[in-house]
Amino acid sequence: MSSHDPTVRPEDHSHDTLRRGSYREVLRIGEILRKETIGGLLLVAAALIAIIWANSPLADSYFALRDYEIGYEPWHLRLSLGKWAADGLLAIFFFLVGLELKREFVAGDLREFRKAMVPVAAAVGGVVVPALIYVAFNASDPETAGGWAIPTATDIAFAVAVLAIIGSHLPTALRLFLLTLAVVDDLLAITIIAVFYSEDVSAQPLLLALVPLAVFTFLAQRFPRFFGLHAWAAWVILLPLGLVVWALVHEAGIHATVAGVLLGFAVPVLRSQASGGPAAGHGLAEEFEHRFRPISAGFAVPVFAFFSAGVTVGGWDGLTSALSAPVTLGIVAGLVLGKPIGIVGATWLLTKVTHARLDPSFKWIDLVGVALLAGIGFTVSLLIAELSFTPGSLPGDHAKVAILTASVLAALLATLILRARNRHYRDVEAEESADADHDGIPDVYEEDEGPERVGPVQVDPDHETHGNEHR
Repeated sequence: MSSHDPTVRPEDHSHDTLRRGSYREVLRIGEILRKETIGGLLLVAAALIAIIWANSPLADSYFALRDYEIGYEPWHLRLSLGKWAADGLLAIFFFLVGLELKREFVAGDLREFRKAMVPVAAAVGGVVVPALIYVAFNASDPETAGGWAIPTATDIAFAVAVLAIIGSHLPTALRLFLLTLAVVDDLLAITIIAVFYSEDVSAQPLLLALVPLAVFTFLAQRFPRFFGLHAWAAWVILLPLGLVVWALVHEAGIHATVAGVLLGFAVPVLRSQASGGPAAGHGLAEEFEHRFRPISAGFAVPVFAFFSAGVTVGGWDGLTSALSAPVTLGIVAGLVLGKPIGIVGATWLLTKVTHARLDPSFKWIDLVGVALLAGIGFTVSLLIAELSFTPGSLPGDHAKVAILTASVLAALLATLILRARNRHYRDVEAEESADADHDGIPDVYEEDEGPERVGPVQVDPDHETHGNEHR
C-alpha cells in the first residue's frame, strides 16, 4: 500500500537514525555537494599530475618548483611554494570549514542534541579507532609514532567526486550524514592540529592576533548595519584584517589554518538563512561562501594537492618497500578499516544505548558504504603528514604513498557497495522527488514537516536581524 494513502496511520520516525532532514537543509547541502564535486575532480586531477611528474624524468623540476621560495623574510613569510599552499591556500579551505561549522551549530543538525549525537559520535569513533590502529603498528618507533593523527581525516571533496564518477544515486539522508560527519571530522582535525602540531608557540604575536580578530568579529557582526551588503566593503575592510590575523597566528607558531577556522566562526549566520536554501535571502556568510568556495574548491585545494601528493616511488622495489613500512600499514589500515569500524561501531552502539533505530529505508551495509567514503582522507591527511614528518624524509614519503593507496582502496570498496545498492537508492530518490500536488516541494517533506515549515523564508530586505536570529 502506498505510503501516501490517507487511511494509513503514519509511523513516528522521530527517533530514526539517518533521517533525510528538512527540505531546506537538503537544498543547502545539495548545493554545497555540487560545488565540492567539481573541486574533488580537480583535486584528483592535480594529484595525478603531481604523482606522474614526480616519477618522470622531469622529477627534479617538480621538486624545484615545490621548494622555490618567495615572500618577505623580515616578517618570516619567505616560504616555499609548497609551504604557501599548505599554510596559506588551505587557510581558505578551513575558513569555509569554520563557516560551515558555524552554520551547523546555529541552524543545522548540530544545534539539536538529538540530531547531533549520531554524526558527532560517528565522527569521534572515526577518529579514535584509526588513531589506535596506527599506534598499534608504530608504537615501538618514536620517529613514526607522531603520525597517529594522519588516518583520522575525511576529505569530503574527494568523496563526493567518487560519487559523481560512479554515478551513485546516494539518498539525501546518507549524503547529509556524510557531510555532517565530515564537518565534525574537520573540527576534530583542526583541534588536533592546534593542540598537537603547534611547536614553540610565541605568546606575543598570538596575543596581538586577538586584536585584529576582535575588530574583524565586531565589524562582521555589524556589517549589515554599517555597510549594507556591498561586496567591495567586505573585501576592502574585512579581508585585510583576516590577512593580519593569519600572519600573526603563523608567526606565533600555530598552524595558520587555525586562523581560517577562527575567522569563519567570527562571521555571523542568520538562523533563517542557514537553513533556508535558495529562497532564504542573502547575508554576509552567504556572501563569503559565494566568493570563497569556488576559490577553495577550484584553486586552493587542488594546488595544495599538487604540491603535497608528489612523491617519488622509486619503481617496483620502492613501492614494495613503502607498502610494507609500518607507517604505510598503519595509515592504510586506519583509513580503510578503522574509519568504517569506528563510524559504524559508534553509530550501532548509540542506537543500542538510546533505543534509536536505523531508518527503515536503509540497511547497515549502506552505512558501511558511506563510512568507507569517509576513509578517503587525502587533503587533511596530507596536511597532517607534512606536520608529522620532516619534508622529504622516508616516513614522510611512506605516509604520502599510504594516503594515496588508502584513498584509492576506500574509494574502490565504497564503489562496490554503493553501486550494488544503486537500484534501491533510485527507488528512494524517486520517492523523495515525487511532487503529486506540483507545488515545487516533494511530498515526503510536506508529510514530515508540514507545508508551513518548508515554504520560502521571508528575509528583511534591509538585512537587519531581529531577536536571536543573528549569531
